[in-house]
Amino acid sequence: MELEAGPEGARRALGRLVEAVLASRGEANAVFDILAVLQSEDQEEIQEAVHACSRLFGALLARGELFVGQLPSEEMVMAGSQGATRKYKVWMRHRYHSCCNRLGELLAYPSFQVKELALSTLMKLVQLEGAHPLEKPKWEGNYLFPRQLFKLVVEGLLSLEEDHSLLLSQFREYLEHDDIRYHTMQAASDTVARVTDGRPEVPLTFWNNAFTLLSSVSLPRQESDLSSFYIKYAGLSDKWKVVHLKEHRKAFQVMWLGFLKHQLPLRICKKVLVIMHDSILPHLAQPTLMIDFLTRAYDIGGAISLLALNGLFILIHKHNLEYPDFYRKLYSLLDPSVFHVKYRARFFHLADLFLSSSHLPAYLVAAFAKRLARLALTAPPEALLMVLPFICNLLRRHPACRVLVHRPRGPELDADPYDPEEEDPAQSRALESSLWELQALQKHYHPEVSKAASVINQALSVPEASIAPLLELTAFEIFERDLKKKGPESVPLEFIPAQGLLGRRDDLCAQHFTLS
Repeated sequence: MELEAGPEGARRALGRLVEAVLASRGEANAVFDILAVLQSEDQEEIQEAVHACSRLFGALLARGELFVGQLPSEEMVMAGSQGATRKYKVWMRHRYHSCCNRLGELLAYPSFQVKELALSTLMKLVQLEGAHPLEKPKWEGNYLFPRQLFKLVVEGLLSLEEDHSLLLSQFREYLEHDDIRYHTMQAASDTVARVTDGRPEVPLTFWNNAFTLLSSVSLPRQESDLSSFYIKYAGLSDKWKVVHLKEHRKAFQVMWLGFLKHQLPLRICKKVLVIMHDSILPHLAQPTLMIDFLTRAYDIGGAISLLALNGLFILIHKHNLEYPDFYRKLYSLLDPSVFHVKYRARFFHLADLFLSSSHLPAYLVAAFAKRLARLALTAPPEALLMVLPFICNLLRRHPACRVLVHRPRGPELDADPYDPEEEDPAQSRALESSLWELQALQKHYHPEVSKAASVINQALSVPEASIAPLLELTAFEIFERDLKKKGPESVPLEFIPAQGLLGRRDDLCAQHFTLS
C-alpha cells in the first residue's frame, strides 16, 4: 500500500483502512496493510500505525470479533470445514497477536516517543482484553486476566540491552492499580527466572531494569486499601487472590527472593540494601527469609556491611533472629574509613541502638569504646564532634566501663595493653586499658573538639548527650559556623610585638635581608 506523503496523509490512509475493515469482513485483508506500516522505518508513520491498530483491535475486542478460547493454528482452521465466522475470528485473532508482538518490539525502538506510545497502547489493550477476555472461564466467576499479553509488556520493560529507567518511570503510574501491581510481581518473577536460567553472565542493564521495576512496587498497608483495579469488573469475588493483601504479600516475597538469590552486582546490592528496611521487609509475608541475603551482604565488608545493618537490626529486634557473631562482625567494621563513607550517619545511628542494651558485657562495650577512641586520633573534626559524645554515652550506660577513664589504685602502665589488631573484642584486653586518646584529643587544634574531649575530666552527667543532630554534620557546616562566630576585638599573636616587616632587629631574617 502506498501512503500519502506526510503524517496527515498517512493518518487519513490508515483511517480509511480501519473504517473499511470494521465496516465489512470482506475487507479484512486490509489489516495486512496496517500491520505493514508498523514495520516502517519512518517514525511518524509508525506512530500513526500504532494509533490505527489501537482503534482497530480495540473495536474488534469490544465487538467480540476475535476468537475466544485456546487458539488453534491458522493453517489447520483455514484448511478445515469450520464456518466462515469461526475462520474469520481465528484469522483476526492471529493478526491481533502479530500486532501485539510488534508493539512489544517497539518498546526497544530508538525514539522514546514511539516507546511511550507502544507502552500506552499495549496497556490499553490489556484493559480491553481484561474486559472482553479471549479465554473461556473454567467455572462461573473465574478470575480472568490477560496474563500472556501483560507478560509481553513486562518482558519488554526488562530489556537486556537497553536502559529502560525512563520508560519504567512511565509504567509506574499503572502500578497504582492493585491488579496491575499483583500481575507485575508475578510476571517479573517469571522473567527474572527465565533470563537467569542457564545464563553464565547476566548484563548489568538487565539488573538495573529489574531493580527499577521491583523497587517501584509498593504494597498497601491494609487490605481495605485494595480498591483500585485497572480492569473494571462487574463485581469482585472474595475467592479471587487478587483482592487479598495476603496474596499480594506472597507474590511480593516470591518476587524479591527470586531476585536476591542471584549473585547481584555490588551497585545493585547497595541499592537493595538502602531500601530494604522500609520498602521491602515490612511487606514480606515472612521477613525472616531475608536472613540469607542479609548475612551474605553483612559478610562482604565495607559499605555493603554497613548497609546490611539496617535489615539485620529489624530481624534481630522484631523477629528474634539469632546471629552469634553479630557483635564481632560489627566490631570489625570499625576502621578509619567508617568516618568517611557515605552511610556514616546511618551506621552510627544503628551502632548506637545495638550498643544501648544494658545486658551487654562490660568487656564488649569497652572494646567498642577503645576502638572508637583509637580511630578518633586520625578522624576529621566533623566525625570527632559526633564520636566523642558517642563514647561518653557508652560510659554513661555501662558504669563498669568507667575504669577506662578513672581507675583508683590502678597499676601504672608502661604500654597500652589493648591489641588493635585483635578481631575478637573479648580478646582485645580493652578493659585493662584506658582512654588516653581522649586526653590527647583535649589538645586538638579545633576548640570544639577539645571541649568535647574534656567532658571526661568531670563526673559524667546521668542524661545522655543526643548524637542525632551530629550524625550528619559536615566539614562545610563547621566551617560556616566558625565564620559566623564573633571573636574578641584584639587577639595577641606574639609576646614580643614585631618591629617592621622583617621582624625584630635581632631576628635572623633581618640580619641577612633588607628592604630596598
